[in-house]
Amino acid sequence: MVNTAEAMLAVNIAGIKMKTPVMTASGTFGFGLEYSDFVDLNKVGAIVVKGTTLAPKAGNSGRRIAETPAGMMNCIGLENPGVDEFITKTMPQLAAYQVPVIVNISGNTVEDYGELAARLDQSGIAGLEVNISCPNVKQGGIAFGTCPESASEVVREVKKKTSLPVIVKLSPNVTDVVLMARAVEDAGADAISLINTLLGMAIDIKTWQPVLGNTVGGLSGPAIKPVAVRMVWQVAQAVKVPLIGMGGIMTAEDAIEFILAGASAVAVGTANFVNPYVSVEVAEGIRDYLIKRGLTQIGDLVGKVNCG
Repeated sequence: MVNTAEAMLAVNIAGIKMKTPVMTASGTFGFGLEYSDFVDLNKVGAIVVKGTTLAPKAGNSGRRIAETPAGMMNCIGLENPGVDEFITKTMPQLAAYQVPVIVNISGNTVEDYGELAARLDQSGIAGLEVNISCPNVKQGGIAFGTCPESASEVVREVKKKTSLPVIVKLSPNVTDVVLMARAVEDAGADAISLINTLLGMAIDIKTWQPVLGNTVGGLSGPAIKPVAVRMVWQVAQAVKVPLIGMGGIMTAEDAIEFILAGASAVAVGTANFVNPYVSVEVAEGIRDYLIKRGLTQIGDLVGKVNCG
């Protein structure tokens, strides 16, 4: 029998059953195994592994991470061993844990995404998170994540090639995030995660050169939380699929803001670098909040912000 504490935190996101609504954000938790010495992976809601591509990628050269006053910037460049090694070496190790594994996928073409979806359509993988912020080389480098038509094309291709739940991760670097959300929902997305990092830059005033080797990078951490909460709130009013909120979550209070704004689950990212146990602590904090407020389940909070 499931005890009350477990029942109040349990969520089902597009068929992905999780013990808690707190996931680890892609790119901040490795493949999960790297954190196994610090946190019991079985206590995490879901592990979203780092961006996976068809072929191995070495990532960007030069400095790839820079601390900021309220977070960090990174330009890792999707460094990963490729999908084949993930399937043959990483997944068997993750199978030892009772935690849903969601694979973040990234491609240069629509066909890449479809091929990745097909290869990962197998037992042991709970779902796919489609990263649509990589360049569409067939259209001159236009990012999939900033063009509704291109984003829709990717989602439709992935849906054709997999039986798994498909989560689409949206970029905040757009004019209208609601337009993008509606486009991917119409194309068949089962859930939406938002937001990815904001584009930022830092300059070394001693050398007059960019701090990051790639010149610009993705800004994450507490600095972006108000932007992320606003975007989740906007999208929640425009789509029917469940949302996974992320962007600067450091505490349970941060996560609760996202849930009140309309997220059914949240993902913790940059905070993992500060405190490897943070995803479990955030879940415990949400549980304590529910008990204190006399609520029985996480759903009692979803979208309940009172804007007058």
